Amino acid sequence: MTGRELLENQWPYLLSFLPPGLDLERTARETGALARRRNVSDASVLLRLALAYGFCGLSLRQVAAWAQAQQIASLSNVALLKRLRVSHTWLGMILGAKLAELAPPPPDNCRQLRLRLVDATTISAPGSEGTDWRLHVGFDLRRLAIDHIELTDASGGETLTRFTFGPGELVIGDRGYAHRRGIASVRAAGAHFLVRLNWQNVPLQHPDGSPFDLLAALRSLPDATALEFAVQTAPSPRDALPAVPGRLIALRKSEAAAAAARRRVLRERSRQGRNVDPRTLEAAGYVFVLTSLPSDMLDAAAVLQLYRFRWQIELAFKRLKSLVHLDTLPAGDPGLARTFIYAKLIAALMLDDFTDRFLAISPWGYRFP
Repeated sequence: MTGRELLENQWPYLLSFLPPGLDLERTARETGALARRRNVSDASVLLRLALAYGFCGLSLRQVAAWAQAQQIASLSNVALLKRLRVSHTWLGMILGAKLAELAPPPPDNCRQLRLRLVDATTISAPGSEGTDWRLHVGFDLRRLAIDHIELTDASGGETLTRFTFGPGELVIGDRGYAHRRGIASVRAAGAHFLVRLNWQNVPLQHPDGSPFDLLAALRSLPDATALEFAVQTAPSPRDALPAVPGRLIALRKSEAAAAAARRRVLRERSRQGRNVDPRTLEAAGYVFVLTSLPSDMLDAAAVLQLYRFRWQIELAFKRLKSLVHLDTLPAGDPGLARTFIYAKLIAALMLDDFTDRFLAISPWGYRFP
């Protein structure tokens, strides 16, 4: 069954998978998405139109014609554009409520670490060859569920400060999240971090405050053996950032893996028209991560094994892009672009529920009050 058929024939059932207590009418009014009801009778109709545009791949003109044929609403493509352009805040609220339902916070007495993966993917507008939007995602590894989504323009960089963490959580991020401010914010919240490093982006010190020579430490590594070093991030009084104690855990790559990594570096720098720092090529021969987890919780080898699971969030991005074509953005208008992306993500989460619960939750296949 296609997304269009679901919107036509299964709409009441799809609505049953919205979070209980979510008042579509009230939130649509409060956010300005439904300030005027002319040609759109209620908030559920507006949501249906947004999903037809964002999820089904219909143009604004096609959505207007489809809504007329299905007797859902009667409005022109220009009127529809105006409606959807101001609906993104409301759709973001719906998406946030759905994510909160899928990944509620762990109970206070939960002793097991909640593993949180963070990453971002880029989206381009029609005809653009660069990055126009960046989608920041948090992923609960234990539940295999997305628990945080934030959409920014191209200037919104990757940082751990975008996310909310708490005691009992471990956030795992790639090199884009290895910055002192984000690392300090995680520890200030009582959570732990595990991030991969570049050789130059996080200045490190020995616990006594003396400089730590990262490359010298890497050269001391034996083959096929993970070692760890007690370090701390260098404080920055100017930015009010304290030193954060941690463990640097490193492993020498095999010759084949190191050669492949160096080729990737050279290709990337060549494409960017930049020279390659010899230290970058040397560091490509190692994997090294920084974590605040104490060694009595996870030894060095276990930390590296845990980092390997980061690819789960990459699979989540690929799934969104392949199943709902998240990387296809027909809208150039900022408000309409946000509506398009949020509608796709809402549809993806609702359809996940629809497919799973149709068979598993009850004989009738939907949430019944």
